[in-house]
Amino acid sequence: MENHEYSTSHNRRLRIILGVVGIVFLVGCALWYFIPSARAGVGSRWYENFLQNISPQKNGEGGMPQPIDEGTALDAHDRAVTGVVEQANPAVVSIVISKDVPIIEQCPSTNNPFSNLPEEFQQFFGGGFGQFSQPCQKGTEKKDVGGGSGFFVSSDGYVVTNKHVVSDTKADYTVFTNDGKKYKATVVARHPSLDVAIVKISGSHFPTLRLGNSDKIKLGQTAIAIGNALGEFRNTVSVGVVSGLSRQVTASDGNGTGAETIDNVIQIDAAINPGNSGGPLLDIGGNVIGMNTAMVSGAQSIGFAIPVNAIRKSIESVIQGGTIKAAYLGVRYVTLTEDIAKKYSVSVTEGALVKGDADSLAVEPNSPAAKAGIHEGDVIVSFDGKKINKDTSLASLITQRNPGDTVSLEIQRGDEKLTLSIKLEERRQ
Repeated sequence: MENHEYSTSHNRRLRIILGVVGIVFLVGCALWYFIPSARAGVGSRWYENFLQNISPQKNGEGGMPQPIDEGTALDAHDRAVTGVVEQANPAVVSIVISKDVPIIEQCPSTNNPFSNLPEEFQQFFGGGFGQFSQPCQKGTEKKDVGGGSGFFVSSDGYVVTNKHVVSDTKADYTVFTNDGKKYKATVVARHPSLDVAIVKISGSHFPTLRLGNSDKIKLGQTAIAIGNALGEFRNTVSVGVVSGLSRQVTASDGNGTGAETIDNVIQIDAAINPGNSGGPLLDIGGNVIGMNTAMVSGAQSIGFAIPVNAIRKSIESVIQGGTIKAAYLGVRYVTLTEDIAKKYSVSVTEGALVKGDADSLAVEPNSPAAKAGIHEGDVIVSFDGKKINKDTSLASLITQRNPGDTVSLEIQRGDEKLTLSIKLEERRQ
């Protein structure tokens, strides 16, 4: 009897306790659902503690990776680069080169002793007569034979690119914009000495890029290259840094022909591939600081771009007058170093030594230099007050001037110093 009463009393207390726990649980759930601050308080602290317990430890112990906040997945540098690319992409174009190429087939040779027999009788003599055939042309067909890049410099369709991209006067050129539209392009002008050309397409309201100041480029700054890589992958982006300034390179086409020396170019480690030629090189602010022009075959990430300040005059000249008017002095020279100065017994170690070779005269006849009395062996030390050295070439200074400008040249002739006033002329094509 006593045991029964104890059991009944015990069950009653258990039911009361369970009821209280249930009420507390329901009230807690209600608070959690209806009061956000409750969730932001206890619940968030519990969740943070939970993540800390399961996340990878600093000492390399295992665990689940922490979730990435999409709002902070890109750092400030990444956001700047992607912003430049989004802004610049619409103004970058691909240039496709098309040409009539011969259709080559195997034709019967005149040396075939059975060529006069009807075809139905030739089968009795062994069938094929491949050994008596020869290649012959059966007309021509239009084919894409190459490609490059370019970018808009005016809203009415002027595009700047490399001269070597559009050097073939017998080829046709097509511009593909970033939205997939195609336009027949006309080559307006090719620079006589720089690897620069301007093409034109019909239309209006094209997006353009902002030209920067290549004189303010610093080693190590971010460089963004955009172009038609390999003539196939349009608007390919590569990012690197400016790894050298005022370089001199000798570039040639893929066949090893058409070698050309280019002065004062920018060296970059952003990947430059065939087809990137003519595309823009941009800084982190989205300004064009150069035009991609060459790469070192077999090297790892060594490319070169023509500084935008060397291109600017050509762009302005074409837009204003329809042609590229390039200033011209008329000398062939070697930029001096200490070793070159010793080799030629020159008394100064910086400047442009006027010197010819087997193919070219040191001073062109009837040129501005010849009219001013410049001789082979002279060293042009400065050009209009700017010193000439390995970082500042004579050619780069000339390209910044216009035909008709009068400039002052400081000359070292043996032990004598001279100052000559020379009127630059327009370079003959």
